Amino acid sequence: MVLDPLTAHPNLVLSDNMTSVKYGDTKLPLPDNPKRFSQCILVLGSQGFDSGRHYWEVEVGDKTAWDVGMASESSNRKGKIKLNPKNGYWAIWLRNGNAYKALESPSKTLILNAKPKRIGVYVDYEGGQMSFYNADDMSPIYTFRATFTEKLYPYLSPFLHDSGLNAQPLRFVHD
Repeated sequence: MVLDPLTAHPNLVLSDNMTSVKYGDTKLPLPDNPKRFSQCILVLGSQGFDSGRHYWEVEVGDKTAWDVGMASESSNRKGKIKLNPKNGYWAIWLRNGNAYKALESPSKTLILNAKPKRIGVYVDYEGGQMSFYNADDMSPIYTFRATFTEKLYPYLSPFLHDSGLNAQPLRFVHD
C-alpha cells in the first residue's frame, strides 16, 4: 500500500517511499490536476479496489487528529467537501485527542474503550461492507454498509499540527 502523490493536498509531505504522510506548514508548489485535493487535507492510496476483499493497517500512534477511510474514484476533490458516503467517502476520524466519529450523514459519535495506535481497514467489495478496527486488539470500531459501484481508494489525512501535538505522520503498516 503506497500513497499517490498526484492526489496529495499541497500542504502534505509524503515520505520518500510513499508510505507515510504528515502535514507541512508550507504549501508546496505542486501543479494542480483533477486528482489533487485543493482544500481538504487528504491524500489517496495509489491502488484502488473494484472487487474482492482487502485489509490493511494505518499507524496513527498518539496523534490527536486524523482521518482514515476510502474514497470513490469519482469523488469530488476540489473545494469544500462533505466527507460522507453520499459524496463517495467512507471514513472514521479523531479530533481533539478523544472525539471519534464515523462520517455518515449525519456523522455518528463513536465510543472507543481504548485509544488505538493502529487502525485496521477491511473492505469486502461485493459484500458491501467497509469495517474499521482497533488493530491493537482487533476490536471493531465501525462498519459501513453500501453497494459499491466504482473503484475505491484508501484515503488518509494527518490533519493539522495542533501546536505540535499532532505533528507525527500517518503511516501504512507493512508487516
